[in-house]
Amino acid sequence: MNSVRLSKIAELTGNKPSSVRKDKEITSICRDSRKALPNSAFFCLVGAVSDGHDYALAAYEHGCRVFVCERTPKGFPKRDAKLILCRGITARQALADVAAEFYGHPEREMTLIGITGTKGKTTVASMIYDVLNDNGIAAGYIGTNGVRFADYRFETVNTTPESCEIYEYLSMMLQSGVGTAVVEVSSQAMKMGRVRGLTFDTCVFTNLYPDHIGGAEHRDMEEYKACKKLLFSEHCGRYAVINADSPEADEFAAEVRDDVVRLSYAVDSNAAFRGESIELCRDKEGIGTRFVCRTVRDRVECRLNFPGRFSVMNALSAISVCGIYGVGPQAAAASLAKLHIDGRFETVSFGGVDFVIDYAHNGESLRSILSALREYSPRRLICLFGSVGGRTFTRRAEMGRVAAELADLSILTSDNPGCEDPANIIADIAAVYREGQEFVSIPDRERAIEYAAEIAEEGDVVLLAGKGHETYQQIGLLQLPFCERDILLKLQKASEIEA
Repeated sequence: MNSVRLSKIAELTGNKPSSVRKDKEITSICRDSRKALPNSAFFCLVGAVSDGHDYALAAYEHGCRVFVCERTPKGFPKRDAKLILCRGITARQALADVAAEFYGHPEREMTLIGITGTKGKTTVASMIYDVLNDNGIAAGYIGTNGVRFADYRFETVNTTPESCEIYEYLSMMLQSGVGTAVVEVSSQAMKMGRVRGLTFDTCVFTNLYPDHIGGAEHRDMEEYKACKKLLFSEHCGRYAVINADSPEADEFAAEVRDDVVRLSYAVDSNAAFRGESIELCRDKEGIGTRFVCRTVRDRVECRLNFPGRFSVMNALSAISVCGIYGVGPQAAAASLAKLHIDGRFETVSFGGVDFVIDYAHNGESLRSILSALREYSPRRLICLFGSVGGRTFTRRAEMGRVAAELADLSILTSDNPGCEDPANIIADIAAVYREGQEFVSIPDRERAIEYAAEIAEEGDVVLLAGKGHETYQQIGLLQLPFCERDILLKLQKASEIEA
């Protein structure tokens, strides 16, 4: 069983170990009052929306008697409770430090690979994870698509989980014989210190576009970029793999120490790994892309089950990283040719129509995939999408303008509306459409998908954007089961019966 002494918690929070009179053993650390136990230490984390100090009493009522705080919570002191005030660090930073100790510092015995960027994190991380495992290197994955290693699968709320969860997953991986972890590192993770204490053997930068600006996220583009740079300036171990085609490539490369090896990949620029002779293909294997990966020593032909230039960039990034760990371009290409990723250009076809499920959830990612699909010359390109409620308000107009420009028909619907009226979100998107730019509004997303299947004709391509891998829909305060793949497979089966 994992544990940590109370005196150690005191030490890690800037207090003297001797300040603890009864040095008991803590067998549970938590930040959610509902998971607090009699032998827990509850960390009062201060977030952008909620404050853990407000939930200390609830944790107390669950039997918890140890609290790590930044100030005295309301309703305290309790005579039988131990309050440990953080000195010089925040409660969130303390949680990371204590979690590392609690789980026995698994990060010290593992190879960590971190990926950051606006677009491509999930695809690149999934590619690296798959190629390594396919070539005999036991690897795990932590990111938008959850946690995967050995035979284990877990769902995650955030792209990069909270530090205590990361350390727990790393510990589980190590115990399962998995010595490498591929981690998506979001800008919010850097801002909130979720990867505190972790050194990534290899750090990857994909690209940078405006996103997550405003509200409880980042105040402006500069802060957003600065948070992403922290991965390289504070957490990079031996290798930095940089997209040389990005205008910010030199900025990110300059963040690492002088002894860090810099590798580059690109399509348009000079790079150690370069993509050439890119060709679109639509054959019995489905919609995809062929290209040549050229290095100083190799010229490798590759095929991907994903469209367009941005998929080639993602593959080059993965090939670059895997080469560091002994998997050459030829072997990596063979593994990538077999790869399919949940919710990333996931295709279900019936009635001569290709339905594509993708997580594209901002203007730039939507532009990338619609532009790529347009190059396959569909009879019509139909785009079904919405936007999340209560945050990232600027995405609505961005996505609307892109779809209005590149799709023949837009079907405006719900994404994860949360507590916001879906009609208001759809109205924000619809406001940017002009005369001649066709759209229909169907707030019920399942009904919208059914409508798309009803009107689509042979040769059409229908993009379902925004939900991707998600198997739920956030409506009000509830997470309701919702899987676009299952809906399409049901429609596919019905189509086959009718035929």
